[in-house]
Amino acid sequence: MSNLNIFKIGVGPSSSHTLGPLVAANLFCKKILPLLAQITRVQVTLYGSLSLTGRGHLTDRAILWGLSGIEAKHLKASLQEEINARALQDHTLNLCGKKEISFTYEEDVIFSEEFLSLHENGLRIAVFDKNGKELDSQVYYSIGGGFVKTQEDFENASDTSNTLDSGYFSIENATKALYLCDEKNYNLAQLSLEYEKQFLSEQDIRNYCLEIWQVMQEVYDNGTKPKDIYLPGKLHLKRRAKGLFERVHATTDPMGIIDFISLYAIAIAEENASGAKVVTAPTNGACAVVPAVMLYLKNHTIGFNDNQAIDFLLTAMLIGSFYKKNASISGAEAGCQAEIGSASSMAAAAMATVLGAEARKACNAAEVAMEHHLGLTCDPVGGLVQIPCIERNAFGAIKAISAARMAMTRKSIPIVSLDEVIETMYQTGKDMNVKYRETSLGGLAKTLIC
Repeated sequence: MSNLNIFKIGVGPSSSHTLGPLVAANLFCKKILPLLAQITRVQVTLYGSLSLTGRGHLTDRAILWGLSGIEAKHLKASLQEEINARALQDHTLNLCGKKEISFTYEEDVIFSEEFLSLHENGLRIAVFDKNGKELDSQVYYSIGGGFVKTQEDFENASDTSNTLDSGYFSIENATKALYLCDEKNYNLAQLSLEYEKQFLSEQDIRNYCLEIWQVMQEVYDNGTKPKDIYLPGKLHLKRRAKGLFERVHATTDPMGIIDFISLYAIAIAEENASGAKVVTAPTNGACAVVPAVMLYLKNHTIGFNDNQAIDFLLTAMLIGSFYKKNASISGAEAGCQAEIGSASSMAAAAMATVLGAEARKACNAAEVAMEHHLGLTCDPVGGLVQIPCIERNAFGAIKAISAARMAMTRKSIPIVSLDEVIETMYQTGKDMNVKYRETSLGGLAKTLIC
């Protein structure tokens, strides 16, 4: 399976709570198309973290957009507002974009207190005929990063063979990656490219990476000149990137570079918090870490070009795949260490690689970055991806840059491997009290009554 979708063009504020439910609704629309003529009602039940923080993350709205047959890449503010108004005011839904049905928000969107066993982010979609008979239903799990699974997907995930008769090879972890890099004399970007060429042509891979990089830069640019002064939601949080952009300038202060890195991250994270288009990297809550490091390299180092941007993204997606396969990139499952920590780890390895580090040093950079995010909770105030999430992206980028520089100047052999720190992160997340895993039941989420 390709790792390109570690980076995907999506919509804020949350990949697991907004993009994932939207994708689930898209999938359900495809499932029910043969039944469309009989359907007169749809009902959605949200479970666990999706229920507890769903309103702040626009989960309920995202499902309406998805059930209307709209994919994330085609969303525009005007279209979102139109669907919301039709559903909430006119009480109608254009199911799958093909059939008008009646819709009553208070009855057709249920916020359950139950947690499903397979994942903290569960939702069930069901459709009924005019007699109230259930025609079809499906339970989906939004596992982070906009990825969605069904129970069948979880059950079929047991096939982890590394080599298939067709010649396909997989890279399940950093240990396997380093073995292959030693064998082929590759760095991580070269290995990632060879892996992706099993699924797409090299030109298609390059084009995809350049599209992702272009959108990242567009999101940053949009974030420095927003139309609204305040972010949406009950916190009434004032956007800071525009003012920071106007104040930041070249300085003889050697620490002044931190202001630029903070600007890059805050501008992008504020766009995500506003519900605008962003690149999931590997999640929306952590969407600003990777592009902030890339913008640092582009604007403050010599020689960063499109080829290096491609190598950066190829390396980052490979590292991100190790977290996705062997741990989690979901804040609801493993805390913010799984989001900001994973993004920082990805960016550290990628930065080291494009600056010339061989695979072992790059993996050490990834390990160092994650090591200093271990135990990080996911407890956004008011259930909004704003406090502390926006600033947290800036710190994740700064830590990534520090980790890359530390690893590249290191002479000693690291004691802890990347695979070991990934395993530790996942176990730490599972041991973390549920109050601190994107449920708004504890931590910073309870310090301010909204």
